[in-house]
This record gives sequence, C-alpha cells and structure tokens, in this order.
Amino acid sequence: MPETSTLRASTTSGKRTRKISWDLVRSLCVILVMVYHSTYLSTYLHPELAPRTLVFPWQVGASLLLVISAYFACVTIGRGTMLRYWWGRMARLLPPFIGAVVVIFAVMRWAAIDGWFHPTYSELAANLLMLWNWNPGEHYFIDGSHWTVPLQLMGFTVAALLFKSAWGHGRRIRAVLWVAVLLPIAQWPLRVSDPPELYRTIVDGIGMHRWHLFVVGVAIWLWSTRRIGLGHFGALLAACMTGQALHNYAETPEGLVADWGSTVGVCIGMLVVAITAYGPDWNRVVPTWLAGRITWFAGISYGVFLMHQTVGYIVSRKLQDVGVGPTLQTVAMLVTGVVLGWALTRVVERPTHRFLMHGYDRLAARKQA
Repeated sequence: MPETSTLRASTTSGKRTRKISWDLVRSLCVILVMVYHSTYLSTYLHPELAPRTLVFPWQVGASLLLVISAYFACVTIGRGTMLRYWWGRMARLLPPFIGAVVVIFAVMRWAAIDGWFHPTYSELAANLLMLWNWNPGEHYFIDGSHWTVPLQLMGFTVAALLFKSAWGHGRRIRAVLWVAVLLPIAQWPLRVSDPPELYRTIVDGIGMHRWHLFVVGVAIWLWSTRRIGLGHFGALLAACMTGQALHNYAETPEGLVADWGSTVGVCIGMLVVAITAYGPDWNRVVPTWLAGRITWFAGISYGVFLMHQTVGYIVSRKLQDVGVGPTLQTVAMLVTGVVLGWALTRVVERPTHRFLMHGYDRLAARKQA
C-alpha cells in the first residue's frame, strides 16, 4: 500500500494542493482490494463461510497501489535530502505496519476460531520481520494484505540509492527500467519449471515477478513530465503488461492456468493511472461534498489496507455463527476495516510519523549547527 500523502506542488500558488483525482484513484484501488477479499477470497480461504451473492474474483487493487506508490516516489524524491526522503518513507510505512500486526495477532488469539490459523509468538516475530516472501512454507501471513509492505520498503530504498547515483537519471535510468522489466520476463520459464528452492527464495524474496509494477509507475512519471516520448512509454507499458500477464499464470494439476480477468483489470488500471498523471485534476467533475469524503478515505487508506482482511474474516465467521447472512457479513467486514483503519491512522500512523520526522529534523539541525 502506498503512502497516504498525495500532495503535489501547485504551479500557481507555490503551495502544495491535494489533487482529488489521485485521492479518488487510490480510494478506488483500496475498495477493490476490500471487495476482492470480502466477496471472493474470504470463502476461498474459509469454505465454511456462506457463498456471497455478488463476487469480485480479480486481484487488481493491490497491484495498482504499487504502481501509484512508484509514481509518487518519483514525485517526492527530489524534495529535501535523500536521507530525509528515505527516512520519511520508512517512518510512514513501518510504524502502522507494526501496529497492525500486533493488533491482528491479538485479535486472532482472543477471538480464536477452531480450525483457523492460531499464530504463536514466534509467528508474530516472523511477521514483524516480514519473512513470508522468503519462505512462505515456514512463515504464514497473519494478514495476507501485508505482502506489499516489504516490496515498498525495498522499492523506496532502491529509488533513493538510484537517485543518489548517476544511474537514477537520464538515459541510465531508462536502461535500468528496461532491465528491471525484461529480466523477470526472461527468467519466467525457469520460475514455473519447479526451480531449486534457493532460487525461489531469492526471486520471490526480492519480489522480482512484481518489478514491472514499479517500472510502470516510474515510466508514467517520466512520460507525464515529458522526459520520455509516447513511443518509448508505450513500449515500456506493453512490456509491463506482458510481465503482469506472466505473473498471473498459476500452476495447477492441469498445468499453467492464466488469470486473464486480473491481468486485464491491472492493465486497464495502468492506463487509468497514466491518464490521471498526464491529465488535469478531476476537481471540476467531482462534487465538493463528495470530494471531502474521498479525501478523508484516501487519508486513512493505508490503515484500512493493513487492518481489514484477517479481522474481517473473523467478524464474518462470528456473525455467521449467530445466523447473519452473507451480504451483511460482507458489509460488516467492510465497515470493520474502515473503522480499524481510521483508528490505526489516528493513533499510530500520523503521530509516529510526526514524531519520527521531528526527531530527524532536530538531529539534522544539531549537526548543521
């Protein structure tokens, strides 16, 4: 999940103004994640839950949030020192993640359901250390939504290192982008041919099969700021769409099966993000009364993303046990996610981010004195 800040410099007032178009796109992506988890993945992971009347079976929203995250890394990376930029991203992402893991762990133990995953304290530690991508057979997710967090941490770190070097500018960054999207495509046949475990650990641990999501975010920024032409952007976009299609192949007893619904959804989303970046703000078509609500939800979207899934499944199961139907279960899961996400944002994300940034600025001022 990307940062909650969607501020962009205004060329007219010299102040930073919030673009409602980005808030709307981010909010829609988070809603897609929630709907996918509540209507499809809930009953897939827990078949005893009653089938949902309406089902959204495509994994789209989380991938697009990584695209948006990469785009805004480019927008914000030149503001201030590189160390402050990196520290700011860590201060934004890590404290609410830690808080979410601890709260979800406590809920899973307090409201334990027979036959469901009951995490131990060692599994809590493994989740806090984000070990699942490296060895999913040994370390289970306390909340499956959290897979994006280590990828964002790595992405922001790589972005800072690249920007600090010559490889983050001009023709060299274009070469880096092409390598980052073509290398995973080239190794895909090996990835799906039962490779050695060490290979899988490294490739999945660094999220190579999702690099194209970061590449397309950077490419959108380059194109929207006229640093590359439409032809170059189109070629990078096509390569990233190819990477997404390959990523969405799953190994089954019958062989490889493509998830074209998710692929098409993510590819359409890439185009929407590109249009949002290149075009004007949508403030003229979004009513004022609705814009405020969209901005509010976008502001808590990271907390909602972190908190809605596992606790929502527990809420659904508890409600089913007392006779509540599937539609109200879905509504309850969505409402629970929003309430818990708002609480995490207010209690953890915003105050810890302010505290950590103020601490950094005070320390930097002392060093300069």
